[in-house]
Amino acid sequence: MRAVAQRVSHASVTVDGRTVGEITGPGLMALVGATHTDTGAEAARIAKKLWTLRILEDEKSCSDIGAPLLVVSQFTLYGDARKGRRPTWQAAAPGPVAEPLVDAVVKELRELGAEVATGVFGAQMSVGLTNEGPFTVIIEA
Repeated sequence: MRAVAQRVSHASVTVDGRTVGEITGPGLMALVGATHTDTGAEAARIAKKLWTLRILEDEKSCSDIGAPLLVVSQFTLYGDARKGRRPTWQAAAPGPVAEPLVDAVVKELRELGAEVATGVFGAQMSVGLTNEGPFTVIIEA
C-alpha cells in the first residue's frame, strides 16, 4: 500500500456538491492507494504509520495530540508515467481488492483512537486542503 500524507489545518472532500468528509486541524490528509498484492497487514502498517507519524508542529503525531485524519482512496498513486505521456494503471488494485483495504486502514485508525473522516470510494471527488508547511510525505508498506 501507498499513502501520501499532508500536514493540514483544514481538509475536506466533496461529492456531487455535498461535503462528505471534513477535518479541521491540525491534522493529516491521507491519500491511500493499494496494489494487487496488498493485504490487511499492509493496511494495518499504513494506519499505524499515519497515526504515529511525527510531522505535526513540534514533531507531534496525530496520536500525541488527538489530531484528526481525512482518508481518501486514490488509485492513481499507483499510476506509472515512466514511458510515454499517458500513465498506465496496471499496478493499481481493482476496486473489489482496493476498497476493503482502504476501509481496513480507516477501521484500524479508528481502533487506534483516531477521529477519521473519509471520501467515497470510486466517486468523483473534489478535495480541498490547506497544507501547512507545506509538509508532504510518501509512505509505503
